[in-house]
Amino acid sequence: MHEKTNSNETDSFAFADFLALSVHDMKNSLGMLIGALESTIKEAQGRDSPLSARLGQMEYEAKRLNNNLLQLLCIYKIRNERYPVDMQEHVIRTVLEEVVAANRPQLEFRGIQLEVDCPGDALWYFDKELICGALNNALNNSIQHTADKLRLVARVADGALTLRVEDNGGGYPESLLQSEVAANKGIHYYRGSTGLGMYFSAMVAHLHQNEGNIGSLTIENGGAYGGGCFVLRLP
Repeated sequence: MHEKTNSNETDSFAFADFLALSVHDMKNSLGMLIGALESTIKEAQGRDSPLSARLGQMEYEAKRLNNNLLQLLCIYKIRNERYPVDMQEHVIRTVLEEVVAANRPQLEFRGIQLEVDCPGDALWYFDKELICGALNNALNNSIQHTADKLRLVARVADGALTLRVEDNGGGYPESLLQSEVAANKGIHYYRGSTGLGMYFSAMVAHLHQNEGNIGSLTIENGGAYGGGCFVLRLP
């Protein structure tokens, strides 16, 4: 006797797969657009004109959308147990410098200073791609809301790695800090966005577990610059 298959569940999984493939295709196309924008910006470099400013904003928005699509794909794979978490030992500062390099064009375009505060020989085990994705998301949001300074900090203490992205902007609203919804569920508005990046980063933190300890994501105000602080802790 054959078991009856729930057609709604089958359709749901098929549609989810279709969406994932569509997102992947859009991400590839967007990658080509970003490449073209970068080439055009280099040609216009040094020209103090409205066109140069618009191109820089277009590049920023294209990269932000590309990051969102990448996060959607990762979330889909994680929730469907298709993401191969790859925990390896990394030189923390090297990883942070890679994240900074990826964001350097926008930092320079907007005149934002970024300080990296991390011991050169510090090591930790984590999934590099996931952590880079979370830090890129944090920098992406901080670039929008800082006045002119950012700080990327890494500390190893008390059996955990703490990664912080600090800015000198106006900080997070008190209602968001008190609710903790953004860090736990990622569905509240996060500085004017949908909260996708926060949801992704919280999921990344949760995937990092060691001896019964689970990673965490919190947001606060303060730090060296007195603005918003994105805090990722990994056991």
